[in-house]
Amino acid sequence: MEGDKKVVTAGSLKVGSYVILDGKACVVKSLQVSKTGKHGHAKCRIEAICLTDGQKIIQVFPGTDKVDVPIIEKKTAQILSVVGDVANVMDLESYETFDLKIPQELKDKIVEGGQVIYWIVIGERIMKQSK
Repeated sequence: MEGDKKVVTAGSLKVGSYVILDGKACVVKSLQVSKTGKHGHAKCRIEAICLTDGQKIIQVFPGTDKVDVPIIEKKTAQILSVVGDVANVMDLESYETFDLKIPQELKDKIVEGGQVIYWIVIGERIMKQSK
């Protein structure tokens, strides 16, 4: 678990970067940094969308606080079979077979024999696009 993330300061995040909030990998959708007060630190308001379930998460951190950023592995797999909204796939490097949930936006593009790109984020596999 420790090897698939790194630590950065909240103030160094950018819109479109990835961050771990509430133990979930998210993409930053908006970021507001308030000015420092006379004795205070800048505050970062991070609004992010979870990569796995699309849930919106909003958190506020001091700009100097450390936050975790997921390390994302991008891989390719062959689709072996499709049952409902789950595809059984085989990784093209390791030949490991496993099930991936098919995201709503890819439902009509996923066919047996095709290929998909999937991400491994914090130990979870997420189908991202068809090839």
